[in-house]
Amino acid sequence: MSMLSRRRFFTTGGAVGLLAGRAPGAIPESATAPHAPQECFSLDGLWRFRFDPEGKGEQAGWALPDTAAAGWREVSVPHTWQVEAANVGYRGLAWYRRTFESPPSWSERAVRLEFEAVFHSATVWVNGKEAGRHIGKGYTAFTFDIGSLLRYGAPNSLVVKVDNAFNESMLPRGRSSDWAHDGGIYRSTQLLVTPKVFIERVAVEAHPDIAAGTASIGATVVVRNTSERPWEGTVGYRVIDEATGNAALGSPEAATVRLGAGESKTVALRAATLHEPRLWHFDHPNLYQLRTELAGGHALDTTFGIRQIEIRDGAFYFNGEKVRLMGVERMAGSNPEFGMAEPADWIAHDHADMKNLNCVYTRVHWPQDRAVLDWCDRHGMLIQTEVPTWGSATFAGMTAEPSADIMNNGLEQLGEMIGRDRNHPCIFSWGVCNEIGGQNPPAYAFARRMYQESKKLDPARLVAYASNSLFTTPGKDVTGVMDYVMCNEYIGSWSPGTVEDLGKILDEIHRAFPDKPVVISEYGYCACTPDRPEGDGARIAVLRGQDAVFRQRDWVAGLIFFCYNDYRTHVGDRGRGALQQRVHGVVDVYGAPKSSYEELRSESSPIERFEVAGKAGELKVRLQTRGGVPAYTLRGYRLRTVVYGFGQIPVERVETRLPDLGPGEQTSVMVGFAERNPVWAKLDVLRPAGESALTAVWKP
Repeated sequence: MSMLSRRRFFTTGGAVGLLAGRAPGAIPESATAPHAPQECFSLDGLWRFRFDPEGKGEQAGWALPDTAAAGWREVSVPHTWQVEAANVGYRGLAWYRRTFESPPSWSERAVRLEFEAVFHSATVWVNGKEAGRHIGKGYTAFTFDIGSLLRYGAPNSLVVKVDNAFNESMLPRGRSSDWAHDGGIYRSTQLLVTPKVFIERVAVEAHPDIAAGTASIGATVVVRNTSERPWEGTVGYRVIDEATGNAALGSPEAATVRLGAGESKTVALRAATLHEPRLWHFDHPNLYQLRTELAGGHALDTTFGIRQIEIRDGAFYFNGEKVRLMGVERMAGSNPEFGMAEPADWIAHDHADMKNLNCVYTRVHWPQDRAVLDWCDRHGMLIQTEVPTWGSATFAGMTAEPSADIMNNGLEQLGEMIGRDRNHPCIFSWGVCNEIGGQNPPAYAFARRMYQESKKLDPARLVAYASNSLFTTPGKDVTGVMDYVMCNEYIGSWSPGTVEDLGKILDEIHRAFPDKPVVISEYGYCACTPDRPEGDGARIAVLRGQDAVFRQRDWVAGLIFFCYNDYRTHVGDRGRGALQQRVHGVVDVYGAPKSSYEELRSESSPIERFEVAGKAGELKVRLQTRGGVPAYTLRGYRLRTVVYGFGQIPVERVETRLPDLGPGEQTSVMVGFAERNPVWAKLDVLRPAGESALTAVWKP
């Protein structure tokens, strides 16, 4: 277990992405040294593992390098024990250990150890010495400096103690949440090796001027000096168009930086103007790279997009155009084969399936794996990520203010989430909590403080919270503090009532917040009680009936159906062991679609009418876009027709470009093909990247 996989390391969204040059030494002398690529080293793979139900591991010396092998077994990290049949219900302490080599050359470098997430608390030792702790924050990445703890040119031991016991002093608090509390090192781990002076973090500021056809690009950079000598040099940046690899923006004036030994500084780099930027959009996910460079030393690449999200006149405007968005929420960690330690290919599978459902707008209850946000950046899906503050029980026993433990934990998780993910163009808004009872004084105070901190950390981005406390006296809810209204409602499922009742409730919410767009952040049907058996017909009825109510109200700016998948949860009322779940989705925990899947796909399509008529070789197609949710301009869409002959064999394909269509507009196109004896034809309206927005079938 001492071998490391080495790879060139890039990430999107302002997390660490490394390109490094040789160590700068006294550093003014090396100011002209070229930048050279450098790798990070993955620590994924085989580790040794054991449980510690009695909490005796530290006293027994399990953190020491020479611990006996007896009692340990091999597992593959990323790992969670909650999907192992014998260990599904274990909540408590467990230990991981492995060894790795550190070559002598690393003694002249800064070496950091990064965990992308451990649920929920981790204490880490390197060669028997504590490297650091990350306590009560189970969904965010953390990094420790370990260079002083390494044995260069020799094997090093790495030990991690993990705790996933329900905890009343962190978020999610105790048993309050409704998802899987999977313990373990469940996301990737790596070593980051850089010069002694390096760029730790970059925040990109990319603001388009839609009318002028330009964008202002700037960056704020955190530079660290881990050497024992002062450093002086410059830091600058350049912008590269990711699609072409060409420079999109030259090298604006670099900033001079002076650092004492062991000092860090935050440096604001001067903004420059990019002409004719290619804007990021869910149908056109154009990306750029900002390469930040220390003179003669370390360089870091950050992927970003240029887009504008505004609220004007009680509506969302995306890149200057009014939009009404729709999508579906996915509950990660629900496949019982993987749990929260889900691989990148399963993440890609689920999100590609969501895009097939016409999902362009989603939210999640906790900070996500980097692979989720990278996928959304590159394939076009807006997402709200949230601090895992779930349920009114979060504030049980509190009076006017939240407890210090809960408030501080929330602020820490918020800071770590925004610090890593703020550069992702897919992030629509930050979510600070979910269903907390927003008229309860301590919950109100918590959400308001989280809103204020979000605006301090990322002033330009929207902030919201998903409320389930808007059905009476909505004006008293902490929703009024937020940038827009998010309402979770389950009329006809968790709550009694009719679609007429829903309309009255929505109108009352709008009267309380007339200038704010309303997003229905959860709605759907849960077969979660004996009187609500699983029946996809009920799910379809809720979807159709409630969508009609939402579309009648122009100020309903977004819909997020809950849920994409049935999901694993410790409070699940169906299934056993790793299959304990809530039945709420249009696919099951293994991703198999239900009949409601196609209904959601149709309801979420921006195409309202898709009619095909005519005879063999000459079809007339009529399309009309929706004027209600979802509603946005279709650009670069095309019509693909695949003709099938005898034996169900596809024999001909025709593609027809469609004109740009705004909300509520229609067009007619003729489709000709040569096959004289067609059996049938499949017609798809394709998004610019090739995903089907709607399908029709023609038969002669």
